[in-house]
This record gives sequence, structure tokens and C-alpha cells, in this order.
Amino acid sequence: MRTRRIFLAGAVLCPGLLLGACSSSPQHSTIAGDTTCGGTVQGPSPAYITVWFHTGQPSEKQTLNEQVAAFNASQQQVKVKLIDIPETKYSAEVASAAATGNLPDLLDFDGPDLYNYAWSGKLKPLDSCLSKSLRADLLPSIVQQGTYNHRLYGIGTFDSGLGLYVRPSILHRLGIRIPTSVADAWTASEFTAILHKLHSAGYKEPLDLQVNSSSAITNEYWSYGYAPIVWSAGGDLVNRSTYHTAQGALNAPGVVKALTTMQGWYRDGLVNPNISDSFIRGQTVISWVGHWEYGPFHQAFPHDLQIVPLPRFGPQPSSGMGSWQWGITANATDGDAVWRFLSYLLQPAQVLQMSNANGSIPATLSAIRLSPNFRPGGPEQLYVQQLEKGIARPRPQTPAYPAISAAFATALIRISHGQNVRQALDTAVGQIDANLAKNRYYVPAGP
Repeated sequence: MRTRRIFLAGAVLCPGLLLGACSSSPQHSTIAGDTTCGGTVQGPSPAYITVWFHTGQPSEKQTLNEQVAAFNASQQQVKVKLIDIPETKYSAEVASAAATGNLPDLLDFDGPDLYNYAWSGKLKPLDSCLSKSLRADLLPSIVQQGTYNHRLYGIGTFDSGLGLYVRPSILHRLGIRIPTSVADAWTASEFTAILHKLHSAGYKEPLDLQVNSSSAITNEYWSYGYAPIVWSAGGDLVNRSTYHTAQGALNAPGVVKALTTMQGWYRDGLVNPNISDSFIRGQTVISWVGHWEYGPFHQAFPHDLQIVPLPRFGPQPSSGMGSWQWGITANATDGDAVWRFLSYLLQPAQVLQMSNANGSIPATLSAIRLSPNFRPGGPEQLYVQQLEKGIARPRPQTPAYPAISAAFATALIRISHGQNVRQALDTAVGQIDANLAKNRYYVPAGP
């Protein structure tokens, strides 16, 4: 996701090797037709590869530049040329390069973009590149997000997650119980009662939702942040069994009820419209947001901060997941050369370095064990639990996702303005179904 920068069991690779030499292991999980990696870098040495990276957080750019320099200095067989492109121009640059056949060897992209890139043939499958040990070390959410049409096309070195940041001192003072685990999440009705109690205690607008009713429909955070309400209520943004319709999924009775509850928060004036620093200023007591705010929130309240699960609107809570990933493009002539670098980025120390730089969730179990914040007992361990236990879900894995996201965002904005919830959702369903039909349901090409 474009995470509001607006927008890791043993070693991953053979001990002591930076080149991923164990990629030639016969333990690879290959799929018929996947010849991206054969286990040996071909051609003259060194092999030069080009890597595109979006310039997001300055700390991410600095870290990746350091990783490229360290990789290039560590061996002579593969050399990386890194090209930074501003995030605001990134999608347009990728589209232009794809149209002219000038994509780099290794491409950085936001998670939901993978499905369009893979569907349109811009990416090569990665299954032949991964060893079984590496696949087992990856968070299941990383594999889930990177998979399209039963093949793995993308791997991230970090993941994301949502939760509620709360001020325990205030909740304890008011006699409000604080959930201790995912299984102990507040129910929607309990959460609503808590908001009213905080309001009565003098916190006029106690809830920070990180968006406001004037946010543009192109703000993808509407979908990332609030699709978990739909999922927890038993619905979805589209019917994933066929990806042919959103009817009965997005406008299911449980979803209507859940979003009516959300609408009530707006109607009763419980949502703070300040999307920047209302929690840090003490104007709000609960912030519905993700891992990227842990740093500033902890700095503001080092001894009075806790992360709890999102409220439960149905049988169980839900959460978002997914972030930027790497993919080997169809332009790459030597997948093994590209994989050498990508496998380097997936080593525990490198995963941890990037996680420390951007505050994200390490992508591998081996790196998680090295992380003070995310390992068991750490203050952000909830995010890992949600990713491991299937509480977090990927956004719809279809090239139609941008259209789905825009329709859902429009519905949520209308709902926050007071429009009839069922009517707003029915309209979104019509928009989504029209896009799916127009594009012949995005049937994948090839086998």
C-alpha cells in the first residue's frame, strides 16, 4: 500500500553467501512454463541489471542506496544500477516504459499494481527462483499478496498492518477494558459505546480515522483502511470466487449494518476531521491507523501507548495488509542475475535494515525474531499475529482493483456525508460490475 508517506527460522540463504548460490538447489518449487531462474547466471561477467525504485521516504531511499552499494562491493558477478523515480511520477513512468518496451530488469511497485502488471505480461513468475527454505521463511501474507493466477510474481521485503492506537491511562481512568489479543477485540457496538463515553468525558471528537469526508476518492487509504470493516462483517469488495461481480458481497446485509454503524460515528460527531496530528495533540484518544504511525505516536507518548485490534463487526476482526513489492520484468534477459540481488535484499540483516528505516513489518520470520518491536513480546507484535493467523487480508487480487477501490471510496465518502448506506453500496456494486464486464472480467492470458 502507499502507506501514508503520501504515499524476519534460520538464515534465508546459504550461510555466509551473498550471491544466493543455494538458488541452484533442486528444492525449488517450480511451475510448468516458469523458466525465470535456472540457478546459474548466464553471459559475460559482470552481468549488469537495472533497478527502478520509487522515491518515497528519504530513509528508504538512503537504505536501498546503501544496500546496492554493499551488494555491488561484495562480489563481481552481478552489478546493480539503481534509478530513483519520484513516487508522484512513478506509475506514469512505468506505464510509459511498458508501452515502449523499456522496463528495467527489476521493478518496484505498490502491491495492488502487481495484478495488472502480471495480467498484462509485464512480469515474470518467481516460483522457479525461490528455494523451499526461503518460501517457508516468508510471512504467508507476502506470498499471498504476490500471487496472481496461481503464480508468484512479486516479493516484498516488508509488509503492513492496521490497528487501533489507544492511550491506556485514559481508558483505565474511565473504566474501559483494553483488549489483550486479536481474540479479545472490541465488538462494533462496544466500540461505539466507548466513543460515546470518551465524548461524554470531554473528548469532543475521540476517534482519528486518518481520512475525512473531503478526502479524494483517489485516496487509496479508504480501501486499505476500511475494507476490514466489510471483511469483518462477512462481505467483500468483490466476489472472489469468480471476480465477476460485487453483487451480494459489497452490499451484503452484514456490510450494510456495519457501515451504518460507521456512519453513526460521523453523524454523532465522534470523528475528528484533522487527519494529521490529532492523536499526538491529545485531541483524540483512539487512532485507527497502521504501523507507520508507531514511531511518532511512541515519541509523543512513550509510556502511554498501546496497539489493539480493529473492532469486530462480525465473527472475527480483520485488518489490512500489503505494501511495496519487487518483481522481475519481462524485459529481464537473465532472471538469475536479477534474483541474486533480490535474494540479497531478503537476507535477514537486509530485511531488518529496511524495516528499521521505514517502520514496516519485516517480511521474513527470521528477521522478525531479530526485531525488538515485532518479535514476541514487542510492542508491535500484534501486526505479525494478524499477518500469520490470517486476520489480515489482501485487497482484491484482480487488475480491476483500481476501479473497485475508487467505487468503494466514493461509497464511503457518500456514507460519511449521510447518504443511505444501502443505496451508496448498490451504486458502487453497479460501477464495479460495469468495469468487470467492460474488460471481459480480466481473464488472464496464457496457461
